[in-house]
Amino acid sequence: MMKRQTSHAKRVLVTAGPTREYIDPVRYLSNDSSGQMGFALARAAAHLGGEVTLVAGPVELATPEGITRIDVLSARDMHAQVKRLAPKMDLIIMAAAVADWRPRRMAKQKRKKTVGPSNHRTIELIENPDILTELGKRKPSHQILVGFALETKDLERNARKKLKVKACDWIVANHANVIGAKTARALLIPSEGKKIALPQLPKEDLALVILSHVLG
Repeated sequence: MMKRQTSHAKRVLVTAGPTREYIDPVRYLSNDSSGQMGFALARAAAHLGGEVTLVAGPVELATPEGITRIDVLSARDMHAQVKRLAPKMDLIIMAAAVADWRPRRMAKQKRKKTVGPSNHRTIELIENPDILTELGKRKPSHQILVGFALETKDLERNARKKLKVKACDWIVANHANVIGAKTARALLIPSEGKKIALPQLPKEDLALVILSHVLG
């Protein structure tokens, strides 16, 4: 079975972890993504014989054996690396929690706290590149594109909307309580066919189950 699966995805790109969008030299916008699911998927893909490149945001995780790792910081950094690597990939798994917005301007010095009647600050935000949407628009016919949807409500409805808008082949949908957890359950939704409810599993095992469906 492994030979049949890996023949469809010899070259695999996985993104993992958060990105950071700096407000000033010491403060940034980010999220609590640990990168565990993305790293587990990278390990699983390598175990199945894939040539895996992992583009990782700032996380404290060891590089899985046999995997090429590229560390990035911001959404624009990740966008640049994914855009460069994507055309030659058979399978792309966008598991990273990429920041949607960034400050329009990063202050050159630390922004000081104000005291007095005007003790509020406004930070103007602009949208980051939508990496998954770009991949969906440019996806070659042989390539499999997997996106992730992390939701706090209406999990399936929001995941299906993302699947369609981003032109993915699959969406892995999670509730937000999986962030930082060692185990997770997921709803796996294909662009064609029925949804698959995956049980609560350690993320390493869940990664193998996800790939068995995506590549099966």
